[in-house]
Amino acid sequence: MVDGNRITGAAREVGGKVQGAFGDAAGSRDDSAEGRLRQAAGRAETLYGQAKDAARHATDEAYDTAEELYDRGRRTLQEGHERSVEWPHTSLLVAGLIGFGLGLLVRGRS
Repeated sequence: MVDGNRITGAAREVGGKVQGAFGDAAGSRDDSAEGRLRQAAGRAETLYGQAKDAARHATDEAYDTAEELYDRGRRTLQEGHERSVEWPHTSLLVAGLIGFGLGLLVRGRS
Protein backbone atom coordinates (compact mmCIF):
# COMPACT_ATOMS: atom_id res chain seq x y z
CA MET A 1 0.00 0.00 0.00
CA VAL A 2 1.41 3.36 -1.03
CA ASP A 3 1.50 6.08 1.59
CA GLY A 4 -0.63 9.18 0.92
CA ASN A 5 2.38 11.44 1.45
CA ARG A 6 4.00 9.93 -1.62
CA ILE A 7 0.98 10.79 -3.77
CA THR A 8 0.48 14.34 -2.49
CA GLY A 9 4.23 14.93 -2.53
CA ALA A 10 4.49 13.87 -6.16
CA ALA A 11 1.54 16.11 -7.09
CA ARG A 12 3.07 19.05 -5.22
CA GLU A 13 6.43 18.40 -6.89
CA VAL A 14 4.88 18.40 -10.38
CA GLY A 15 2.86 21.53 -9.56
CA GLY A 16 6.03 23.24 -8.38
CA LYS A 17 7.85 22.27 -11.57
CA VAL A 18 5.05 23.70 -13.68
CA GLN A 19 4.90 26.90 -11.63
CA GLY A 20 8.70 27.28 -11.78
CA ALA A 21 8.74 26.74 -15.54
CA PHE A 22 5.88 29.22 -15.97
CA GLY A 23 7.72 31.76 -13.81
CA ASP A 24 10.90 31.28 -15.86
CA ALA A 25 9.01 31.70 -19.13
CA ALA A 26 7.13 34.75 -17.89
CA GLY A 27 10.23 36.26 -16.32
CA SER A 28 8.62 36.34 -12.87
CA ARG A 29 11.21 35.69 -10.20
CA ASP A 30 8.52 35.32 -7.51
CA ASP A 31 6.64 32.61 -9.38
CA SER A 32 9.87 30.88 -10.31
CA ALA A 33 11.16 30.88 -6.73
CA GLU A 34 7.79 29.85 -5.30
CA GLY A 35 7.59 27.02 -7.84
CA ARG A 36 11.05 25.77 -6.91
CA LEU A 37 10.08 25.93 -3.24
CA ARG A 38 6.88 23.95 -3.87
CA GLN A 39 8.88 21.45 -5.91
CA ALA A 40 11.38 20.97 -3.05
CA ALA A 41 8.56 20.64 -0.49
CA GLY A 42 6.86 18.06 -2.70
CA ARG A 43 10.09 16.10 -3.04
CA ALA A 44 10.58 16.15 0.73
CA GLU A 45 7.02 14.91 1.29
CA THR A 46 7.56 12.14 -1.26
CA LEU A 47 10.73 11.04 0.54
CA TYR A 48 8.86 11.12 3.86
CA GLY A 49 6.17 8.86 2.37
CA GLN A 50 8.83 6.50 1.04
CA ALA A 51 10.43 6.33 4.49
CA LYS A 52 7.06 5.54 6.07
CA ASP A 53 6.47 2.80 3.50
CA ALA A 54 9.92 1.33 4.18
CA ALA A 55 9.32 1.37 7.93
CA ARG A 56 5.92 -0.25 7.50
CA HIS A 57 7.44 -2.94 5.28
CA ALA A 58 10.26 -3.62 7.77
CA THR A 59 7.73 -3.87 10.61
CA ASP A 60 5.60 -6.32 8.64
CA GLU A 61 8.66 -8.44 7.83
CA ALA A 62 9.75 -8.48 11.49
CA TYR A 63 6.25 -9.46 12.60
CA ASP A 64 6.09 -12.29 10.05
CA THR A 65 9.53 -13.55 11.10
CA ALA A 66 8.60 -13.44 14.80
CA GLU A 67 5.36 -15.27 14.11
CA GLU A 68 7.22 -17.94 12.14
CA LEU A 69 9.81 -18.39 14.91
CA TYR A 70 7.05 -18.60 17.53
CA ASP A 71 5.28 -21.32 15.55
CA ARG A 72 8.53 -23.21 15.04
CA GLY A 73 9.28 -23.05 18.79
CA ARG A 74 5.76 -24.18 19.64
CA ARG A 75 6.09 -27.18 17.31
CA THR A 76 9.51 -28.05 18.74
CA LEU A 77 8.15 -27.85 22.28
CA GLN A 78 5.19 -30.04 21.33
CA GLU A 79 7.50 -32.61 19.74
CA GLY A 80 9.71 -32.61 22.83
CA HIS A 81 6.71 -33.13 25.05
CA GLU A 82 5.49 -36.03 22.90
CA ARG A 83 8.93 -37.65 23.02
CA SER A 84 9.18 -37.24 26.79
CA VAL A 85 5.85 -39.01 27.14
CA GLU A 86 7.03 -41.80 24.85
CA TRP A 87 10.36 -42.25 26.65
CA PRO A 88 9.91 -41.28 30.31
CA HIS A 89 13.11 -43.04 31.41
CA THR A 90 15.21 -40.99 29.02
CA SER A 91 13.57 -37.80 30.30
CA LEU A 92 14.38 -38.76 33.89
CA LEU A 93 17.98 -39.55 32.95
CA VAL A 94 18.43 -36.19 31.19
CA ALA A 95 16.86 -34.35 34.14
CA GLY A 96 19.18 -36.20 36.53
CA LEU A 97 22.26 -35.31 34.46
CA ILE A 98 21.23 -31.67 34.34
CA GLY A 99 20.71 -31.68 38.12
CA PHE A 100 24.08 -33.31 38.68
CA GLY A 101 25.79 -30.73 36.43
CA LEU A 102 24.09 -27.86 38.23
CA GLY A 103 25.14 -29.33 41.56
CA LEU A 104 28.75 -29.37 40.42
CA LEU A 105 28.50 -25.76 39.28
CA VAL A 106 26.92 -24.56 42.52
CA ARG A 107 29.36 -26.42 44.73
CA GLY A 108 32.36 -25.12 42.82
CA ARG A 109 35.85 -26.50 42.98
CA SER A 110 37.12 -27.00 46.49
